[in-house]
Amino acid sequence: MATLRMLWMELVLLGVLGVLQTQAQVSVQPDFQQDKFLGRWFSAGLASNSSWFREKKSMLSMCKSVVTPTADGGLNFTSTFLRKNQCETRTMLLQPTGNPGSYSYLSPHWGSTHAVSVVETNYKEYALLFSQGTKGPGQDFHMATLYNKCLKEQE
Repeated sequence: MATLRMLWMELVLLGVLGVLQTQAQVSVQPDFQQDKFLGRWFSAGLASNSSWFREKKSMLSMCKSVVTPTADGGLNFTSTFLRKNQCETRTMLLQPTGNPGSYSYLSPHWGSTHAVSVVETNYKEYALLFSQGTKGPGQDFHMATLYNKCLKEQE
């Protein structure tokens, strides 16, 4: 049952990724309310056209993310995940772009700016985020991430 659910989730995320890639402008949650978006989130699914994702997707696991506000109206998006049997934590500083639910992120690793959008959320159960940018010369990427508000045990 859990395998079918994961397969279904992957298919849905791939479909969303395909639709979002074809749109000139990524839509964001109407009337996005940043204060309701704050708190703890758990990754539930991920889809990307990036080569690193295709190479490493079998090793990826769920991560816990905590979203807190910054003084300038942005977000600290701190994620903790398992890497090589150790917990690793990374923080993205999401800067507001002027459109509620849309942010920019300067990747220290790649030195490039990524666009991050909250495509849809009901604030209490799920959130769908879409990221796009470049990871090196000529390596554009698109990524859709589905988050759950509460951790549910896998069946």
